Formats: sequence, structure tokens, C-alpha cells
Amino acid sequence: MLSRRTIAWYTVLILLGVTILFGILLLQEGKLHISFLNVGQGDAILISGPTGIEVLVDGGRDRSVVRELPKKMGVLDRTLSAVVATHPDADHVGGLSDVFERYRVSYYLEPGIVHDTDVTERLAAAIEQEAGLSIVTARAGQRLHLGGGAYADILYPDRDVSRLEPNSGSVAMRIVYGDTSFLLTGDAPSSVEGMLISRSSIKSDVLKAGHHGSRTSTSAAFLAAVSPSVVVVSAGKDNTYGHPHQDVLDRITSSGAEILSTAEDGTIEFVSDGEEIRQK
Repeated sequence: MLSRRTIAWYTVLILLGVTILFGILLLQEGKLHISFLNVGQGDAILISGPTGIEVLVDGGRDRSVVRELPKKMGVLDRTLSAVVATHPDADHVGGLSDVFERYRVSYYLEPGIVHDTDVTERLAAAIEQEAGLSIVTARAGQRLHLGGGAYADILYPDRDVSRLEPNSGSVAMRIVYGDTSFLLTGDAPSSVEGMLISRSSIKSDVLKAGHHGSRTSTSAAFLAAVSPSVVVVSAGKDNTYGHPHQDVLDRITSSGAEILSTAEDGTIEFVSDGEEIRQK
């Protein structure tokens, strides 16, 4: 039987947790938060909508994502409205099996690429155990409502990509809140960027550099069409791939955009009130 002192301590801890959670919700209300999580050589982006809806785009290579998420969501929050896997490469979905084991997820969006590896098999097993999960094949024209008028539009793929190599089937999405916008393209190469230029409204304030700053993405034409103020590179420090490539950095600099990198800056968070974006 618990002593009165122990019960009192439990009560204090519970009240403290509720107070912290309530404070987080108050700070969140009315603003869109986009956090490019520091997960090393990979992608993991947390979208927190103005009314508290949370969407995770990709999960990095390993368990780093489940260490980073509580820093932005709070330790008591174990619910994600949706998880989006842009494509099944290990540095984008390797950590998602741990996410599904720790968090309750309502929707899972993926492009439908056939890619059988140990990583994707582990992810498939974790998804199978997720009760009540709805699985959606991501296609252009779909819209994810993020609350408070914010939304994320799927721009690509617009076709069956099941047999394409994974990068070429990457989900591209544009997040909009009021007059502000963000563009995420996974590891899409310049050929897909060309499709987006010709078919979609892609002008955005913040762009995540495609494929971690690989020279095969973030073309000069794409940068001109997006016209971002800031380009974020999600890559690991001193990675063996040479990301971001100097050619890409030069292209971004020539476009006039500011460059931010998770390798140098750690997790990068932006906050939008619908009128302007600030880096937190």
C-alpha cells in the first residue's frame, strides 16, 4: 500500500505533467510549427498544425527519431495524426518502425513503391500491429488538413510508381498556412522537379533541399520556380556521401536563399502565424 507521502509525490508529478502539456498547447495554438529533426544522415520532419494536429514526414535511419520527437511534442504526447513515408529508402523509413511501436498513428501515407529489404519488412510488421491504422497510397491532389486553415497538398506522385527506383517515386508535398508555405520533396531527382515546375504551384518560402543536398536534385531551374528565402539541408555531419554537394550549395547561394543544415545547426524549427515565418 502506498504511503501518503508517495501518493502526494505522484499527484505533484501528474499535475506538473498536465501543466507542462497545457503550456505547450497554449504556445502551439494558432501557429504552424515545422521542425527538421536532427536524425543524422536522413530525413525526419515534424509538422505541428495550429490546432495541435501532428504529422511526421519520414523517420530517419534509426532510433534517433524517437529521441528527437519528445523534445518537440512533449514526453506525454504519444499520438500522431499521420505518418508520411516519402519513399522506402532506409534513411527515410529506418526509424519508422520504432515510431509505430511508441506512438498511436491514425493514417500512414506512402507512394506504393515495391522495395523489399530488412528495413521495410520490419516496418511492415510494425504497421501490421497498429490497431485502427488507415493506409493511404499518396497521390497528387490529396490534401492533409492540419487545422486552423493550414494544409499539406500532395504534389507527386501523380501515377503508379510501384516499379520506379525509390527516389523517383518520392512523395512531394507543399505545406501552406495563410501566406506562408514550405516545400518538401524527399529524394526526388531533377527529372521529378521538372515535372513539378510544369504542373504545380510550387513557390514556397522554405524548401527542403532534395536528396540531402545531392547534386542530382535542387536544380537551378527548380530553385528559380520555388524562389525560397531559406533552403534546409537535412544531412549527417561528415557523412560519407559528400552531402550537401558544393554544386548545390553554389546554386542555392546564387539564388539568394539562406542555407541552413541539420549537420551544422541540429534540429531546425520554423514557426508561422500565417503571415510570416520565423526560425525558433
